[in-house]
Amino acid sequence: MSIMAAERFIPEREPKRLFEITERTLAALRRGGADLSQLGVPAPPEDGETDLWEDVSVPQARARTLAWKNSMTAADHDDYLKWRFPDLDDNQRPKALSDWLDSVVEAKRQKARPSTMHFIVSGNIGSGKTTAVAALGNEASDRGLLVRFVQHATYLTWRRPDGGPDGMSRYEIRRRHVEDPDLLILDELCGEMDGVQTEFVRRETTDLVGSRLASGRPTVFSTNLRRDGIKTVLGERLLSRIEDRAYLAKVVGQDRRMPHKPLDW
Repeated sequence: MSIMAAERFIPEREPKRLFEITERTLAALRRGGADLSQLGVPAPPEDGETDLWEDVSVPQARARTLAWKNSMTAADHDDYLKWRFPDLDDNQRPKALSDWLDSVVEAKRQKARPSTMHFIVSGNIGSGKTTAVAALGNEASDRGLLVRFVQHATYLTWRRPDGGPDGMSRYEIRRRHVEDPDLLILDELCGEMDGVQTEFVRRETTDLVGSRLASGRPTVFSTNLRRDGIKTVLGERLLSRIEDRAYLAKVVGQDRRMPHKPLDW
């Protein structure tokens, strides 16, 4: 190669294979705050000192916020992204939710395990449980935690062979909900499973709960079932692990979805 040809040779401008994702492309996506997990790209290791919103880089903070919004979109809950603690009424226990979130954030800052690992929100259908846990997730995301939302039945469906959305593997589904989030919100615990007792449900839920407990990552559960109903599905042993070091907040009140005037059917 001549000297002039060598001077014109720029590796970054060499042709790339079709659909190849280069480091330059990844760098551009990170600067824009893209959720690279959507492309199957593992998250880069985080600096041990960059844990919360005030410490992380802007692209990393944007990526965490996008991860939360994507999980809400996947659950078809975009309209819940507007809720914050001041929007809740007393029946939805905003003070208890706020105090617990403070303890989770402080534990994250101290690189410690939260004293209360699980927050259980129980109540009748339409009582406002999902709004309450969505507000918690919105506030937690605003404060820099990596938060994800998923319904229990949806997670189990995604964990079946070829059940993941967008071709995601069972491993990717588990990593996204079990290993990655600082806080996981598992909505409708045992929903639509009344009386279901299958090895798959218990094995997958035990793995989710047990693995997050072992790694010191807190989880929020919402459910409209009573304790006996959950025990029927998950068994006494797993239920005791969920109840261990848990705070129970009961949401009371009438069904908020009922029309003010009864419908004449």
